[in-house]
Amino acid sequence: MTVATQVLDVNDDLPIRTDKPVHSGKVRSVYWLTEEDSRRLIKEKGYDVAEDAPLAIMVISDRISAFDCIWHGENGLKGVPGKGAALNAISNHWFKLFKDNGLADSHILDIPHPLVWFVQKAKPVMVEAICRKYITGSMWRAYEKGEREFCGIDLPEGLVKDGLLDELLITPSTKGILRGIPNVPEADDVNITRKDLVNNFSAFNFSAVEDVDKYEVLLKQGFSVIDNALSEVNQIFVDTKFEFGYVTDAAGNEKLIYMDEVGTPDSSRIWDESSYKQGKIVENSKEGFRQFLLNHFPDADILLNKERMDEREALARENELPLSAMMDLSRTYTGIAEKITGKPIVLSDDPKKEIIKVLGEQYGLID
Repeated sequence: MTVATQVLDVNDDLPIRTDKPVHSGKVRSVYWLTEEDSRRLIKEKGYDVAEDAPLAIMVISDRISAFDCIWHGENGLKGVPGKGAALNAISNHWFKLFKDNGLADSHILDIPHPLVWFVQKAKPVMVEAICRKYITGSMWRAYEKGEREFCGIDLPEGLVKDGLLDELLITPSTKGILRGIPNVPEADDVNITRKDLVNNFSAFNFSAVEDVDKYEVLLKQGFSVIDNALSEVNQIFVDTKFEFGYVTDAAGNEKLIYMDEVGTPDSSRIWDESSYKQGKIVENSKEGFRQFLLNHFPDADILLNKERMDEREALARENELPLSAMMDLSRTYTGIAEKITGKPIVLSDDPKKEIIKVLGEQYGLID
């Protein structure tokens, strides 16, 4: 057995019963269950959802995405060992903590395997809900160029790179390409203001204008819960991206919930606190891998310039990254997951076989 066999890279070819195409994203694949299987499992398992709610299985892979490309390593390594299990374990931990603290629900109904979520269909809010406690990344790059307004927020003079902000800032961007919204460019991931959301709430898929306030409350509550828990294990929660959506519960009530992953090294920056106090940034997130890529290739502009996407994709396709870099990243993911959850991340010898077994034997979903 090699490390490569412990990696789940292709996750859209499982024999899960479905009558719809499998949706495969950068990291997760989504299998929509048949209406018959959805209704059967809602009844059998007692999920708190409408009896006709569509259910799906989300299978996370160990693929590593950065700068909108999928990267691979030497020795046939098509992903990062333990990455998928680490991301799911962290999200599961935070969602449980949210529940313990009386926060909103998530779209997850069941966790039959470390790489698998059962989810209910949600109506997504088309906003990447970003909040920042420190100034770094794209916000710092804009500030350094002299910009003093970011997502409609006025920034004071005298801020320093990687410094603590006076308050938690909400700096949303678009999720997907939205058309016909005044002042909002028709492109993915463009910065927007609170005013944009309020004036065009339905275009962003909010059910009511008041829900703009509600999503901000959920964002701040979620950030605070994770921030406090991370500080207990000497980590700094720098910034993060949440996603939200609407579902209907068994009683027919529509509610705003947390969607996708939360507080993970893929969706957040997490810094080691002791190192930060000594003036050094040690990343416990994917940001360290991004920095590695920028230093590894001679022309960093290919990775940063969206107009050079063809070259970037060729770079990712044609270059095997050093094994040491992939294993460093594996240690980052599993290390921060173990720190957060207090439990070891156990690598599976054959993840695909395990998933098929559990979904067949316990849920009757394998043809």
